[in-house]
Parts: sequence; structure tokens; C-alpha cells
Amino acid sequence: MSKVVLITGGSSGIGKSVGEFLHAKGFKVYGTSRNPENYPNSKFPIVALDVTQPETISKCVFNVLAETSKIDVLINNAGAGITGPIEEIPDQEIKRNFETNFFGPINVIKAVLPSMREHNSGLVINVTSIAGYMGLPYRGVYSASKGALELITEAFRMELKGFNISMTNVAPGDFATNIAAGRYHAPVLENSPYKATYGKTLSMMDAHVDSGSDPKQMAEAIYKIIETKNPKIHYKVGVFMQKFSIVLKRILPDTVYEKMLMNHYKL
Repeated sequence: MSKVVLITGGSSGIGKSVGEFLHAKGFKVYGTSRNPENYPNSKFPIVALDVTQPETISKCVFNVLAETSKIDVLINNAGAGITGPIEEIPDQEIKRNFETNFFGPINVIKAVLPSMREHNSGLVINVTSIAGYMGLPYRGVYSASKGALELITEAFRMELKGFNISMTNVAPGDFATNIAAGRYHAPVLENSPYKATYGKTLSMMDAHVDSGSDPKQMAEAIYKIIETKNPKIHYKVGVFMQKFSIVLKRILPDTVYEKMLMNHYKL
């Protein structure tokens, strides 16, 4: 029987690319969206799910299990971007971002674990971000939410070892997707002390996404992980310098690395 794969946020961007790639490889793929009726031409089924609404998570997992009796692979891909000076981002937007990028994935994991434990097998892949390895200016909340997901995966892995359930992180760099369109942007305020630097950094971030890599690279990387017997804890997918920036953070003094980032963002 084909492996059953559930991908949150499977209707567009990285999730769609991964879903189509795995579908072509013979996996039984289910994607999710808050509005599945908007994707009638999807190559794989799109199921209703909003990661910020626990009742929709339970219903989605129940319905997939009712059709397939198992979920072999969960790919926690649904996420949201957020930018702005931390001082000026409303508290409710910070909380909303963590609900989507951190608490949402945890609740989806909790929903699939009983079935995986019953089958004594399973794989959870959390899509994080290279931004989660460092505090980036005007992306601090996003960095924090993705970094938190990276760390909790490390703990989860050890707790699940005895049940033959694997978990890993895949941290993408900049990919050409529609993430910028759905991102919360704190407005560039006329009277803000951050007006010049934030405005300039925001333009740079949007340009990086527009010129980003092909999401198919993520699909290929995730396929290889699924086919790997013992997945590593962390994977990074992106251009060389984005991945190398994580290495530099480990080896450079903190203040030197900070200066390097500030030079990059022209702060």
C-alpha cells in the first residue's frame, strides 16, 4: 500500500510543489487549506484545516484516517511570515504568528501521534526556516517562531524514539513562492524612528523572495528524507550562502556575526 502523506498548507507554494512531486512518485497525498473549495483542480485531495483552530485539525486527521486507516508522513508546512520593528508590531499579530508557526504544528503532531504509535511507525517533517537559526532585523518574530519549532523538534524526537516515530526539521532559504503576499507587514510609519531602515529592509526581503529558488528543490529534498531510513535532526535547503550563514554563526564571535548581518541589511 502506498504511503499516506498529510501536508498542511498544501494548496500553494512549497506545500503544493511537495504534494505534486510526491503524488507523481506514487504516494497517497492529502493537502490542507482553510478554503479547499478554492482548489478544485489540485492533483491531490485538499482537506479543510486551519492550524490555528484545533477542532479543524481533529476533524481533518479523523477524515484522512477514516479513508486510509493510517498517516505515514506528516509534513508541517503551513506557516505565515511577519515583518516589522518588534517595538511596533501589535501583540495580537505576534501571538497570531506563533499560533500559526509554532502552536499549530504542535497540535497537528499531537493529532497524528496516536495513529502513528498504533502502527509503530511514522515520520514528521517540520518545515522551519534558515531564518530560525538567527535573529534577523525586522523579521525577529518570524525568526523566533521558526527557531522555537526547530528546538521543540529536538525534544520531540527523543520522546518519540521508543515508538519508532521519527521527526526532523527542514529549513528552507528564500524560495519563489507567494509567502510575501500572505505575510503580515507592520506599516512603515511616517513618524517612526525605524522608517528609513525598515522600509529599505522590507524592499530587500521582498526582492529575495521574488528571486528565490524553485520550490521543487524542497520537494526533492523532502522526498529523499522520506526515503531515508534514519533521518537527521536538521536539514537546510537553499543557496550556498544562506546555508553557510548558519555555519558562520557557529564559528564567528557573536558581535562579528551581528556586524556581518547589519552590513548585509545596510543598517
